[in-house]
Amino acid sequence: MNTSKMITGRSFSQEMIVTSKDTAAAHGSGKLDVFATPALVCLMENTALKCLKGVLDDQEDTVGIAIDVKHVKATGVGKKVSCRATIDEVDGRRVRFAIEAWDESGTIASAVHERFVIDPERFMKKIE
Repeated sequence: MNTSKMITGRSFSQEMIVTSKDTAAAHGSGKLDVFATPALVCLMENTALKCLKGVLDDQEDTVGIAIDVKHVKATGVGKKVSCRATIDEVDGRRVRFAIEAWDESGTIASAVHERFVIDPERFMKKIE
């Protein structure tokens, strides 16, 4: 693990446009055509994962171990959602992120997310 690059304050941001496949109705988490919490969680985890690009060694990966999400505002289909993940703590192989998401009208969600650095080969052998 290249700990010299895994520093608090390192961040990554990305954007997406909400489509019909991202809605609560499509995910089965509700009936409405609004940005689904499961799709939001996926975006948040993906943003955190991309924040670690170039930090991990070739034989390393991470797995999500915890996420505490507050989804506070609905976003409709066709709207742009932005997400930023910032490393706020590194404790050995555990990395904690502060994540925020917003659309054109303001904050829609925040989260604390933890990932753990693993050796994928050893990890998969444990579950076989």
